[in-house]
Amino acid sequence: MTPRDAADDNGSRWSDLDRPPLNATALRRALVREGGLWSSLEVTGRTGSTNNDLVALAAAGKAAEGAVLVAEEQTSGRGRLDRRWTAPPRSGLFFSVLLDPAEVPVARWGWLPLLTGVAVATGLSRAAGVDTALKWPNDLLVTVGGEERKAGGILAERAGGNGIVIGVGVNVTLRADELPVPQAGSLALAGARGTDRDPLLRAVLRSLEDWYGRWRAAGGDPGASGLQETYAAGCATLGRVVRAELPGDRSVVGEAVAVDGDGRLVIATEEGVQEPVGAGDIVHLRPA
Repeated sequence: MTPRDAADDNGSRWSDLDRPPLNATALRRALVREGGLWSSLEVTGRTGSTNNDLVALAAAGKAAEGAVLVAEEQTSGRGRLDRRWTAPPRSGLFFSVLLDPAEVPVARWGWLPLLTGVAVATGLSRAAGVDTALKWPNDLLVTVGGEERKAGGILAERAGGNGIVIGVGVNVTLRADELPVPQAGSLALAGARGTDRDPLLRAVLRSLEDWYGRWRAAGGDPGASGLQETYAAGCATLGRVVRAELPGDRSVVGEAVAVDGDGRLVIATEEGVQEPVGAGDIVHLRPA
C-alpha cells in the first residue's frame, strides 16, 4: 500500500494526525500464520464496499477462507436491507472476512452474524475497555452520556458456492459533530481507553478466530459451543418490550424473552404466544 493508496480527500494520508493509517505489514505479521484461520490480509485506502469486493473475489476463486479485506474508507458501505453506512476516512474499522464452514450444516450458518457480534464485542471490550452490548440481530451498542448508541453493525452475505462474507463496521474515533445521526456513537465518545485501530483490529480478529473455531468444532451447535448462552448474556434486546416490523405491514409486539437455537428472537406477546422472528424476515426492531 503506497501513501497515495491511503490518501484522504485532501491527498495526504497524514492530514489528520489523530487518525493514522493502519499498518498492513504489522497486521499480517500478527494475524496471518500457518495453522491459523486468517490466510491473507489486505488494506485498501478507499473502496465502495469491502463486502462487495470480497464477494467478487470469492466468486472468481481469488480469495480463500480466512481472507480479510480492510478499508480505510468506504464510500458505499451497507448495513442490512441496503441501509447506508458512512464515516470519515480512518475513523473506524471497516472490514470483511471470508468464512467457509463446509463441515457445519447450512441450516446453522445463520448463527455466523450473531457469532461475529459476540466476537467483536468481546474483542473491543478487552482492547478498548468499553462496555458493549448487542442489539439483535446485528448492531453493536455503546453507552454515551447514559444513552445507548449504535457504534457498529454486521452484514453477512453468501459468496455463491464459496462460503459467506461477513462485513463489520465500527465507529472508533467519530466526534459528536461527525455522527451521521444523533442515535449513533463511537468508541471514543463512549470513553475508550485506547482508539489505536491496529490493536483493536488485532483483538477483534483474534476473538473472531477463537469463537469461529469453537462453533465449528461443535458442528455449529450454538449450545455446545457456548455461543447461544454468551450471546444472550450480552444481548441488550432481551427483557425489553419490542415491536418487530415484518414485511406486509405486519408487526409483532411483546417482550423479547430468548434467542432460540436457530438464532431467532423469541417474542412473548400479550396473547400468551411465543413467536420466533428470524433476522431475514425483519424490517425493523424498535422499542415498543
